[in-house]
Amino acid sequence: MELKATSLGKHLAQHPYNRVRLLAAGVEVSGQKHEYLIPFNQLLAIRCKRGLVWGELEFSLPDNKVVRLHGTEWQETQRFYHYLNQAWQAWSQQMSPIAAEVLQQQVASLSEFEQQDRWLKRQEVANWGEKIRDAFSSQPLPVSRLEEFESCREAYLFCQRWLENSEAQRQQRNRRWTEKMLAQYADFFAGVESSPLSASQASAVVNGEEAVLVLAGAGSGKTSVLVARAGWLLMRKAAAAEQILLLSFGRRAAEEMNHRLKTRLGSDDVEARTFHSLALHIIQQGSNRSPVISKLETDGALRRRLLTETWQQQCSEKKAQASGWRQWLHEDLGWELDEGAYWQDETLANRVGERLERWLELMRMHGGAQAAMIESAPEAVRELFSKRVKLMAPLLKAWKSALKEEGAVDFAGLIHQAIAVLEKGRFISPWKHILVDEFQDMSPQRAALLAALRRQNSQTSLFAVGDDWQAIYRFSGAEMALTTAFHHYFGEGERCVLDTTWRFNERIGEIANDFIQRNPSQLKKPLNSLSKATKKALSLLPESQLEALLNKLSGYVTQEEEILILARYHYQQPTLLAKAKTRWPGLNISFATIHASKGQEADYVLVLGLKSGEDGFPAAARESVIEQALLPQPEDFPDAEERRLAYVAITRAKKQVWLLFDSDAPSGFVAEFKRMGVPLLRKP
Repeated sequence: MELKATSLGKHLAQHPYNRVRLLAAGVEVSGQKHEYLIPFNQLLAIRCKRGLVWGELEFSLPDNKVVRLHGTEWQETQRFYHYLNQAWQAWSQQMSPIAAEVLQQQVASLSEFEQQDRWLKRQEVANWGEKIRDAFSSQPLPVSRLEEFESCREAYLFCQRWLENSEAQRQQRNRRWTEKMLAQYADFFAGVESSPLSASQASAVVNGEEAVLVLAGAGSGKTSVLVARAGWLLMRKAAAAEQILLLSFGRRAAEEMNHRLKTRLGSDDVEARTFHSLALHIIQQGSNRSPVISKLETDGALRRRLLTETWQQQCSEKKAQASGWRQWLHEDLGWELDEGAYWQDETLANRVGERLERWLELMRMHGGAQAAMIESAPEAVRELFSKRVKLMAPLLKAWKSALKEEGAVDFAGLIHQAIAVLEKGRFISPWKHILVDEFQDMSPQRAALLAALRRQNSQTSLFAVGDDWQAIYRFSGAEMALTTAFHHYFGEGERCVLDTTWRFNERIGEIANDFIQRNPSQLKKPLNSLSKATKKALSLLPESQLEALLNKLSGYVTQEEEILILARYHYQQPTLLAKAKTRWPGLNISFATIHASKGQEADYVLVLGLKSGEDGFPAAARESVIEQALLPQPEDFPDAEERRLAYVAITRAKKQVWLLFDSDAPSGFVAEFKRMGVPLLRKP
């Protein structure tokens, strides 16, 4: 059956289509030069319209496309429309049971998925969204028509709501599941650590995403969360002990974690490792050899002697080297050097040795050839960096020769070798769950090792606990962006916040939190304290009053309470501490640099050295081009890392903090603290 435009209608309409023909399951619209086939499975609607003289048929298609036929005789148009619509609807009714069956299968699968007694992951929900879209695309009927059919309507609307609100529904469903778990396993969360876990801690523990970042502010119980997470995975049989990998950055931290795991979980089966011991294990298992760690990594004096003696020899034997080093130390670091054989000055050599260790470590961490290292440097410093690398080349050569002679490997080489073993498929990771402590200290090299492990098994989850507010190791290669942009580097997942600190009081928390969050690069998060305090819980005091302060503390501080004195540099340890045991025998006093105090706490904290100048706090940024090229780029905020260092110092205290400053040249931080309402005392 077909419908044609009249001769006059065809002439006056001047339209590309003037004929329509009904087919078995569609229509064909054609003209003198054009032809368009419209299958019923693409037809959304048919409209029959009457113009001033002639009739008009309008066919609606996907993507808002419309095909029209003009200039047909009205009664013929009506008659054709009646037969066409009848045929189209009959075909649609035949197809609707097929469509309904496809939809019902999706509804049944989705309902089963939603009712599982576990956390629903983002990626799983995204995959189900793809399945629904695939089911829609395989429908014999256009998706927009499914609601017209009673057999399809309910299932279609269910799938459509799921697509539109899947993320919100996932979050709501996971909240309900989390509440259920916290209630059902209340005894576990109350007893897994010495103190019951808070709601935010327990919620982080049960989070089942493949990439979870737990932001754990100072004193918020991050170790408890890691221990509980391991216990939770074992209790729920989500993993066997050998499928759980706990990682710490230092040997002491790993030993402390293992003690906690054994004490709280009553098992030796879950073990914490350092990144280096992990790398060693991977190499041993994947290559049937056991690398020896070089004495240069464990013997600081040996390491310093090798580098300074090589440096002195190079300067002594080659005028170009001596001249190059003179220029470097003066231009980059501002050091004034003696005329003549400046490198023979032992004080200077020790000072240079400290820098050589750092620069060489950064070059070793980068790995690869010197040409590749130079090519990866920012263009603005590449030329100068190339000159400095050439000066460092003999030291790198001496280092490699010493390793070869010893038959050993350094820490950086250990990580590089482990990544190579993983990439060649010589070691298959057995770990389903990787838990990492102090994640803010993560370096790109260690992150690459994690990534290589996860590539071995796409189902491996990463549970990272850290605090970007306490990221203070950029100088050793740590990159804060690996925490602040965690999901960019490690995949979609969740961010949890431990919102309560058990360490310091409300006043210390108020000032510390405000101070650190003035840098917009730091992640915003709440950190609430449980105990109240007066404004004097944190005070500014002239450094000349240190002895008077200790005299006063000796009058009321008990021997069980700890006093921690902190400074930016080790050489700033006050001389009066040498007589502290006899002068204040009742006081439990210790000293540490702020970097070394990370992880410690004390009842009372005294922070020294808030002064301006070269050895002040905040320390003036004085980086060589080596650091500029090989360290992560610092955020664009004044004294960003020094601010985090001050935050770490303040938050070591449980009860009270004194910030001691130089009255003649106070640090810029002093004025800022005063503006924040920190009281300035003349005497204790």
